[in-house]
Amino acid sequence: MVPGNPRGQLRAYLGIAPGVGKTYEMLRDGRAQRRSGVDAVVAYWERHGRAATAAQIGQLEVLPTRTIAYRGTSFEELDLEGVLTRRPELALVDELAHSNLPAARHKKRWQDVDEILAAGISVYTTLNLGNLESLRTLISRVTGTRPAEPVPDAFVRSGEIKLVNLEPAALRHRLKQGLVVPQDRVDTALSHYFRFANLAALQELAELWLDDTVPDPAQAYRRLHHMGEVHGAEVVAVGLDASSTDEWLISYAMELAKSSGGSVIGIYVHVGAESLGRRKGKQLVTDRRLLEGLGGRLVEVASGDVASGLIDAADQEGATQLVIGSPGGSRWRQWLKGFTVGHVLRAAGDLPVQVVNVGQPTVTP
Repeated sequence: MVPGNPRGQLRAYLGIAPGVGKTYEMLRDGRAQRRSGVDAVVAYWERHGRAATAAQIGQLEVLPTRTIAYRGTSFEELDLEGVLTRRPELALVDELAHSNLPAARHKKRWQDVDEILAAGISVYTTLNLGNLESLRTLISRVTGTRPAEPVPDAFVRSGEIKLVNLEPAALRHRLKQGLVVPQDRVDTALSHYFRFANLAALQELAELWLDDTVPDPAQAYRRLHHMGEVHGAEVVAVGLDASSTDEWLISYAMELAKSSGGSVIGIYVHVGAESLGRRKGKQLVTDRRLLEGLGGRLVEVASGDVASGLIDAADQEGATQLVIGSPGGSRWRQWLKGFTVGHVLRAAGDLPVQVVNVGQPTVTP
């Protein structure tokens, strides 16, 4: 803290999920503070191309960002020195969980905000529930996504917390309008992270986390839903179909498991009296070698249908999540694969399923 300056006040706009309107509310409230005479500025805001959000800036002063060159590309980042030099009464800083580039003073944006607060400047900021350090692993398991960038719970709790929520039906409606993710990713988002069950789980976790009488919200949620402990190391099962896409899916699953020191199990389901052709048999040999070379293994099971076989095998292997590829290829293949994907999602129960576009990994919301 700067000598003689009281520490600034923190207000965190905590969103249940991406797209609920955190930045919109932060800017709207900052504008209200400006109208009441507070010297409020926008230190950084994430431009998602949402006109309604941009309109909330109004007459607020927007401070210049800092341009950083990294690996041949320029990035616009929060200019920490610029904020400290300008010394407003209130700084609006979007995306608290952001990881800074190597050239920055701090590794994380929440550390930038901590320095701004120590200088006596109050801060409004935004983050999602999945960014909370105590919940990120559990939320990753529940939603079937990569763990989000972490922010210490204690830092968020050190200030005022404003929960930003939307009912699942309303948030899904926003998705369908293309207001949360690009239109070509809407269907995947609706069937994956933004499923009704996932959004209901996030709302429940938010209530537990905000309840001061609950000492360990993650443990309370697991107990209520009869879930085992989340020990951090993921067991990622990946559904394979003995095609050229298997190798990409295996690499993608390995990246998911790597962050927690986990492992990958490839699953191929033989349906009925299926006879493997030469091409499929050769691909499975390649899959096995690739998995074993990366510390994983291949499991082959027989089942009456692909969906049941995948889920049963994943449960048997203790998988914490299942990765499958999205439909692609010919119209017939798209119909058949889409049919299987729907069956897998319905049969999965509490097992998180991540449906990914092969060659174009979905970005964690």
